[in-house]
Amino acid sequence: MTVAWQGVYPALTTPFTTSDAVDHPTFEKNLAAQLDAGAAGVVLGGTLGEASSLLNEEKYDLVRFTVEKVAGRVPVIMNIAEQTTKAATEAAREAERCGASGLMLLPPMRYNADARETLAYFRAVADATPLPIMIYNNPVDYKILVTLDMFETMISWPTIQAVKESTRDVSNVTRMLNRFGDRFKILTGVDTIALESLMLGAHGWVAGLVDAFPRETVAIFNLAKAGKFVEAAEIYRWFLPLLELDIHPKLVQYIKLAEVATGLGTEHVRAPRLPLEGEERERVWKVIQDALAVRPKV
Repeated sequence: MTVAWQGVYPALTTPFTTSDAVDHPTFEKNLAAQLDAGAAGVVLGGTLGEASSLLNEEKYDLVRFTVEKVAGRVPVIMNIAEQTTKAATEAAREAERCGASGLMLLPPMRYNADARETLAYFRAVADATPLPIMIYNNPVDYKILVTLDMFETMISWPTIQAVKESTRDVSNVTRMLNRFGDRFKILTGVDTIALESLMLGAHGWVAGLVDAFPRETVAIFNLAKAGKFVEAAEIYRWFLPLLELDIHPKLVQYIKLAEVATGLGTEHVRAPRLPLEGEERERVWKVIQDALAVRPKV
């Protein structure tokens, strides 16, 4: 399936049962809600998907399950976050075998690779599979900045097609467009500056709170792309206290709690993460309930 790299791409959470197994029925319920709302694709095994806690066989099984359930309606993108080039290239080949439509690719994990090393890592993955690739540029959380000069090197690599722009610098959208035009599709990856990024020309949104609020997320995207910025901003202003849950170290627990509130998930996480409790849970729950009390109709 061709990946357009445009529209809303939910970064799906991975639900677990009380016995710590992947909860496929709950996952399927959330997936259906995303498709019904108009998601343009789905991303599996990212930060929100608790990638670091999943066994490889669990991740690949989830890819196969998702490919079967979406039945060609939208692209299925698998995240690669590995410590070695060998593991990353093997993951890329396995994603292709499992039916994934594309990849989201982080720089090497743990080791703070320099530009030459990072580009060699990206090139090895690109050479390992014909699947289209979206580079995940998140130096805040993962400590490696993919610079414009590095993207310049990747211009001639046809399968490097997009970037998940998570530098937290909204002006980087304009820098990318000024330098490369439409060569790389830009998908905003930070919920709290998503509308601003779309207004500046980002092509898509890899979203987090969409897991609990799919219709609102897609509505903001569609309104923004239709030039209806006033209407988009009205929903966005309501949404912002919720979107701020996406930029906290416990974003997985926070967003899973939001899924509970909207009937689209459970609070179960995989250790070392633990479910929220006490004052912290009460505080986050109040943010969610306050938003639900004045939830707009879209």
